[in-house]
Amino acid sequence: MSFLRTVVNDSLLIHPPGFYIIGFQTLPFVNLYIIFLAFVYVVTILFNMLVIHVIAFNHCLHTPKFVAVGNLAVIDVILNSCTIPSMIKTFIIKDNFVPFNLCLMQMFTYYTFVTLESFALAILAYDRLIAICFPLRQHSLNTLRSMSCIVGLSWSYSLGIIAFSTAIMTRLSFCNSVRVLSYFCDYAPVFRLACNDYTLHWALSSGLSMLMLIVPLVFIILSYVSILVTVFRMKSLDSRMKALATCIEHLILVAVFYIPLLIIFMIGFYMGGIDADQRVLSLSLSSCIPPCINPIIYCLKTKEIKTTAFKMVRKVQVRA
Repeated sequence: MSFLRTVVNDSLLIHPPGFYIIGFQTLPFVNLYIIFLAFVYVVTILFNMLVIHVIAFNHCLHTPKFVAVGNLAVIDVILNSCTIPSMIKTFIIKDNFVPFNLCLMQMFTYYTFVTLESFALAILAYDRLIAICFPLRQHSLNTLRSMSCIVGLSWSYSLGIIAFSTAIMTRLSFCNSVRVLSYFCDYAPVFRLACNDYTLHWALSSGLSMLMLIVPLVFIILSYVSILVTVFRMKSLDSRMKALATCIEHLILVAVFYIPLLIIFMIGFYMGGIDADQRVLSLSLSSCIPPCINPIIYCLKTKEIKTTAFKMVRKVQVRA
């Protein structure tokens, strides 16, 4: 393999033509697992596109809450699109080589949209917080314009910080192994292959993991503490149940996204690491399953989306 050599500030940087993805080395029936993920991908696309279509073409749903829901659906489509098709290529077609620039692009896309997924869940918590804790000021505090600005800021921040994190990967030299032990061009497994100092990358990776996951999760927890305090101050039991019922779908999404990731990180931190293939399997499931489940939950639990979707199906049946 011929390596590209570049001189930057009198330092020789060696960039390989690409990397080889070698996850799931000891996992039996890996082909069946990838076929399962292919099914997950189809469901992800179909249901998220349904949610996006319903929200986009129903003017009654052009509200702050559904701007946040539509934002989550767009993120889910792109998040699974950047990993599952490449996993099919790698593990089913057996073409596990990824060119260097394409590797960086996949890394950038994946981490941008994982960050956005975490922020999107926090934005939905904010929507519930305003609706339940400040019902009389809801329409002045949480407007379509303010929600659009919040969503726009989350995209700007995520794109900017992950672009910087990915760009500094070009400052690393890869003069030894180019075998990435993961299911895609993962940030940490790639920078650990470098033969020069990657302290900055390690620090940035650790810091951003906390910022991307823990900060939004803390905001979500504090939001629900405030919501519970408000709910238990309500005199009517019926009002309490109605308020809590509007939070169920969001709480399910939060649990599906955060619990697997927290379990993986806690096992790795307190037990000194887990088997490489188990880690890859757990991370792939925790990143691929939530984008599939999110739209199904919103279709089943959100009355407005469910009603509109049924009307669309009936119109199609009548035309047929």
